[in-house]
Amino acid sequence: MANKTVATLGSVADFMATIDDEQQAADSKVLCDVMQRVTGCAPVMWGAAIIGFGKYHYVYDSGREGDSMLVGFSPRKGKISVYIMPGFETAPDLMPLLGKHKTGKSCLYIRRLSDVDVAVLEQLVAKSVAVMKERHEVLEG
Repeated sequence: MANKTVATLGSVADFMATIDDEQQAADSKVLCDVMQRVTGCAPVMWGAAIIGFGKYHYVYDSGREGDSMLVGFSPRKGKISVYIMPGFETAPDLMPLLGKHKTGKSCLYIRRLSDVDVAVLEQLVAKSVAVMKERHEVLEG
């Protein structure tokens, strides 16, 4: 079974130009800069609305395998989803320092960057990348 979300040849710049909310567009630029700096990878579109950085290969116990981004984000209506692939239990010390947010399994949901400490978010992204490098074959990043 193939992944639904895969890297595409879509233009990150063209996608960013479609973000109507000025604050979300500015926040997306900052997130792009942070993630590119931390990973050392250029942004790539994953699916139609996710900007990802780096790539790793995974193999599950079931034998299913594939490639996914190391970290990424998606500006969505009313929030920004930040993808922290190993989840948040790898950085329990950082989460209380982050600021106003919600989490899913591997998603960090924030309304705007001004709600969080961007330096702490950068540390969280860096920790995520380090953990992924320990656990998986990293193809880029």
